[in-house]
Amino acid sequence: MRKIPGVISDRGSKYAVSGGPVASRIEVDQFLKTLKRDKKFAKATHNTWAVLLADGTGLKSDDGEAGAGMIILKMLERENVRDHVIVVTRWYGGKHLGGDRFRHVQECVRTYLLSEPT
Repeated sequence: MRKIPGVISDRGSKYAVSGGPVASRIEVDQFLKTLKRDKKFAKATHNTWAVLLADGTGLKSDDGEAGAGMIILKMLERENVRDHVIVVTRWYGGKHLGGDRFRHVQECVRTYLLSEPT
């Protein structure tokens, strides 16, 4: 599991990105459980995620951040990254970010993908 904290801070909201290899929905659930053992991530407002499985099946969750899972999934499809879950975590800072929140999700995923080959 790789965690990249402090990717973005905007109007009080903070973002981090994490990821790791998975081959099924069960492994995604195990990954999320492990991530949330870290109390900081367990207390986050949103842990949005997506994975593109080897057979082409896309799985995603917005975790209350409508549309965020689809953004992550589309980026994984574009880069043909398979069997690797990416989780974008947001701690809400009290101010609505509007469309900027989607740009922040994209930036987190880009940061993750550029940080080390998956």
